[in-house]
Amino acid sequence: MRRRVGYFAIGVLLAIAGGFLNGLLLANLPQIQGALGLTPAEGGWLTAAYSMTNVCMSLLLIKFRQQFGIQRFTRATLAGFLALNLAQLFVHSYAFELVLRAASGIVASGLSTLALFYIMQAMPPAKRLGGFVLGVGFGQIATPLARVVSPFLLGQGEIENLFIFELGLTLACLGSVALLRLPPSERTDAFEPLDFLTFALFAPGMALLCAVLVEGRIIWWSAPWIGWALAGATVLVTAALLVERNRANPLLNTRWIGSRDVLRFALVAAAMRILLSEQSFGVLGLFTVVGMSNDQLVGYYALLTLASVAGLALSIALLNPLDLIRPVMFATALIVVGALIDAHANNLTRPANLYFSQALIAFAAIYFLGPTLMIGLVRALSKGPSHIVSFSAVFSISQTLGGLGGAAFLGSFQILREKFHSNALSQSLVLSDPLVATRVQQLGGAYARALGDPVQRQTQGINLLGQQVAREANILAFNDVFLLIAALALFVLVWLTARWGWLKYRGINPLAEDQAALQKMIAQRQAA
Repeated sequence: MRRRVGYFAIGVLLAIAGGFLNGLLLANLPQIQGALGLTPAEGGWLTAAYSMTNVCMSLLLIKFRQQFGIQRFTRATLAGFLALNLAQLFVHSYAFELVLRAASGIVASGLSTLALFYIMQAMPPAKRLGGFVLGVGFGQIATPLARVVSPFLLGQGEIENLFIFELGLTLACLGSVALLRLPPSERTDAFEPLDFLTFALFAPGMALLCAVLVEGRIIWWSAPWIGWALAGATVLVTAALLVERNRANPLLNTRWIGSRDVLRFALVAAAMRILLSEQSFGVLGLFTVVGMSNDQLVGYYALLTLASVAGLALSIALLNPLDLIRPVMFATALIVVGALIDAHANNLTRPANLYFSQALIAFAAIYFLGPTLMIGLVRALSKGPSHIVSFSAVFSISQTLGGLGGAAFLGSFQILREKFHSNALSQSLVLSDPLVATRVQQLGGAYARALGDPVQRQTQGINLLGQQVAREANILAFNDVFLLIAALALFVLVWLTARWGWLKYRGINPLAEDQAALQKMIAQRQAA
């Protein structure tokens, strides 16, 4: 039992540390941009660098574990990352930060994978699939938790405290995996030469797609290189899939990935991540517009962390392998309710006004993970261990591209709606209107002691009024974003409900064949 507790504690540490690598970057990106003097587009490349290396690492990690052991990979990458963390304390440059964030994407993937094995090792054999869900869930909880701890790290305005904290996390992970190692696993010659060709084609293609999704809404989609990057991504990914299509032992089983059931699983997983951008992009953007900073959002994100923990606990406790669609329906319904509540925001909206709605969405963000992962895992395991690589790739890509795509889509929609509302509001503001003239005079009065010229005071008043119009237009645009999310979530909910009702009416268990095959495989292994 002591060893089980140790495995579980280390697994939780590794999962949270892996989630922190991205969570701390997102939470402190404005501060990092300020410290390095970066533009928004340059800051976007930091998040893109992380996603570009993180999205495809699962393709290699599982086979690396089969041939060399996952701990060897993790120790090597952690040692390299430790050297980068140490150098970061002395080297403050944009190029070095890009290298570090790209390396953190690789390390985060290794930590997340290792966390799964540690937590599963802590569980009884019959409960290890639940341990898999726990490992993924703890990594997700790290995102709101990072925003809770960030203000305390930067309380004195020193960005170096963030770098020291990341260094400490790396040391803690290195020490813990050295203190209590996983039992040795069977080793096989898993890699084939064509695996590296596939990776050399597929990874750059996905990296280009990540770059487009991150930078598109910042520099806007009409930038010439966006089209070239999309064309390059299409060619590279297609070439990789063609290579895999004709292999006897593919790294990515394209026939299984292209099956209707797996495509439906990927679509639902990506759709949920897009809908959950309501919280990561929508509400956070609203708070930024009304002038809220990280220091004022500690309590808000602490509540979201607690709601996420509750969602993970109930997702595991209520997991029913015979009815895995209903929990996803429930999570989608919570998103609909939360988004509709948020759609009534105004310039007086503060975190306390959104506690209930955002707690619902934070709960839903983790609650849907258990059944969704179980559907994919059962389908993959029933086909044999070789399909785990394909499942891992499908889930990782759907979550990464779903998150980036959701932010890109909602961000672009918000910009367009802000232009619309700004134009509509500005048309009715003319100085010949007594109300507008009075407001300009009141706003300009704030400069009465500094500016004696009434024309200059009027100019300042007009500028301030323009800022207020821009703020109101942004708030209205975010309300439109919340309504759009509610409409999309309602569409997904109706589709899921229709499918669930049809399966119940026909008495069909969509996973019956996969579960039977999995049970037969387990029985054969036990007999052997």
